[in-house]
Amino acid sequence: MKVNTLLFFLSFTFLFIFSASAQDQAFEQYTVRNFSFQGHAAKVVFPNQASENGYWVWRARFWGHEPQLDKALLEKGFHVVYVDVADLYGNEEAVKIWDAFYAYCRTEFKLNEKVVLEGMSRGGLIIYNWAAKNTDKVFTIYADAPVCDIKSWPGGLYTGKGSPADWEKCLKAYGLDATTVLDFKGIPIYNSIAIAKAGIPVIHVYGEADDVVPASENTDLLAAEFRKAGGTIKLIGKPGVGHHPHSLEDPTPILDFILERIANSK
Repeated sequence: MKVNTLLFFLSFTFLFIFSASAQDQAFEQYTVRNFSFQGHAAKVVFPNQASENGYWVWRARFWGHEPQLDKALLEKGFHVVYVDVADLYGNEEAVKIWDAFYAYCRTEFKLNEKVVLEGMSRGGLIIYNWAAKNTDKVFTIYADAPVCDIKSWPGGLYTGKGSPADWEKCLKAYGLDATTVLDFKGIPIYNSIAIAKAGIPVIHVYGEADDVVPASENTDLLAAEFRKAGGTIKLIGKPGVGHHPHSLEDPTPILDFILERIANSK
């Protein structure tokens, strides 16, 4: 029994290390620092030639997945940072961890007081929920097939597929139940209003055939509230594309949007 337990532990450890290594291969031409922050996996990728302004992009989910934008920003001198709070679904605890990680990155790596936020899928929850409470710290937001309402995903209460296992964990994370969640407003659709009023432009990329995080239940509703509040949001829909693949094969439209926002903020 002890031998089997040891073999299982070693196998799990190997798979974890292999997975992390594979994800980091996307940035093999750069220096990557892996560490734990308050018990959460964290990473920083250093540009080969850092911007004198300390620019940085903060990825919220799926480290190393479709890294073309991150790599394009690295070539522009941006740092890329990450701390894993995925299983908190953007709740208050996740926001507090991000508050602390923001302060750490600013101090440790001498980064700019403003950051570019990047969130894919459930990463949309934390980028919007954090930005809504930290509008003075955000240049712009790039959201890709983002979850903007937990009732859509993981809830699956409308037309999307949902995820029963994640739904149970999500409700617990927020201290909600199947009834109280119906009137819950602490989601990006509504939290984005503060971001719009702060004059922070955002860009969404999404698959028009997404049946996991349908745009009609997420991006479209957020965009309507954002514009109603006077905000600027750019939408790039991908005809015939589902939830995957994320990003754009050529990230230039996203890159240009981000760089233009930063230039206009000076």
